[in-house]
Amino acid sequence: MQMKNPKEIDYIFTKLNENGHEAFLVGGCVRDLLLGRQPKDWDIATNALPEKVQEIFPDSVYENKFGTVAVKTASADSALKIIEVTTYRWEGAYKDKRHPDKVQFAKTIEDDLSRRDFTINAIALKDLLTVDPFNGREDLKNKIIRTVSNPDERFNEDALRLMRAVRIAAELGFVIEQKTAEAIKNNSVLLEAIAKERIRDEFIKLIMADRAIDGIRQMLDLGLLKYVLPELLEGVDVGQNKHHIYTVFEHNIRALDYAVSKNYSLEVRLASLLHDIGKPRTKKGDGPDSTFYNHDVVGAKMTATILDRLHFSKKIVEKVAHLVRCHLFYYNVGEVSEAGVRRFLRKVGPEHVDDLIRVREADRIGSGVPKAVPYKLRHLLFMIEKVKADPIDTRMLNIDGNDVMKLGDLQPGPKVGQILAVLLEEILDDPNKNSDDFLKNRIGELNKLDDNKLKEMAGMAKKRKEEFEGGLEEEIKKKYYV
Repeated sequence: MQMKNPKEIDYIFTKLNENGHEAFLVGGCVRDLLLGRQPKDWDIATNALPEKVQEIFPDSVYENKFGTVAVKTASADSALKIIEVTTYRWEGAYKDKRHPDKVQFAKTIEDDLSRRDFTINAIALKDLLTVDPFNGREDLKNKIIRTVSNPDERFNEDALRLMRAVRIAAELGFVIEQKTAEAIKNNSVLLEAIAKERIRDEFIKLIMADRAIDGIRQMLDLGLLKYVLPELLEGVDVGQNKHHIYTVFEHNIRALDYAVSKNYSLEVRLASLLHDIGKPRTKKGDGPDSTFYNHDVVGAKMTATILDRLHFSKKIVEKVAHLVRCHLFYYNVGEVSEAGVRRFLRKVGPEHVDDLIRVREADRIGSGVPKAVPYKLRHLLFMIEKVKADPIDTRMLNIDGNDVMKLGDLQPGPKVGQILAVLLEEILDDPNKNSDDFLKNRIGELNKLDDNKLKEMAGMAKKRKEEFEGGLEEEIKKKYYV
């Protein structure tokens, strides 16, 4: 157990003590220290009133009614740049299931610990002295999550604690004590009163945990999932076809588990969990020959709705929905040409290819196959490397709109974009055509075409943008019932 405090903590302790006040480390940092883990943040409790804390530490901020003063330090460690110093307090009723209606400052550290959520978070520490009125150290030793006092009261105070119990259990590999688990189940509906941003933040912590799959399963068992991600529930007990050995729900969470095992990003974990979210709504038939046509399209729309509802950023929503939409890409050695790979890059975006491959890996392992990266995927990566310098959008052509207008004696308008679209389509087939001579001659030829003919050619080019290899992808989807 690490007992030596960072110098920033010792400095705050010393200054408070010199001014006649107590100070203890409290909360998650104590739990982590007792478990031999590096704390992610540091919190101090004191009997000094907020105004006194500000007087002792002039470089601080106090902008709340909960007695918490943010003390700034000069630390290079992000976890220690701001230390929250909070006056011992009691808390009144929580009518909004989030904030206490009334805060009253308390006299002792024991009083302060009595308001906290779980016993393992209700331990105070200073030097070698621990204050542990609720036997939190014993629960740490036995790997148990248990509320302080009555679990119904604790969850009614702040309903986010329902999710927090599951998340901490997933992070630490602990078990939720039976009465606490029963109270979570009985009070699960309280999550409806919690702001989506708070649910989102807790959900992110959960899926970034090493045992995220256990957390999702426990959210299902305790009735929490329907208030956070009800669409995932649609896959419970939904069988698949001859290409899968698991239900849709089990497949999705196993895909997440693989992404977690590889320490992949938040976006890849979300896409892995949600990549087949559209299957239950697109399922036709039953048994080994059931189908899920267009579940990628439906799933992408559902993913955007889910992440919007949880108030994820626009950037994350768009990327994850895009990965879900593209996860069914088909590639087989000898069947897809270099031109097809270029179209694939154009559709997916070079910046998303690595993450899309990671989602495909998760999809494969979640299906029960032994290899995450078979020869086909390795060959696709080889082909991508081979063609990655080739033009895949109009910005990579040796001409631009200004050149088209100058060479064709054209004014700004749709015809310029149509000519560029046709040129790009031809160069996707043969990058050698991206030369000044070819482009100049071809612009002249296209400019002479009837407007309707040019518009038709540009429309065909736009249509092929959505294809991996003209018509092949749809045939393969039918072959594999997706």
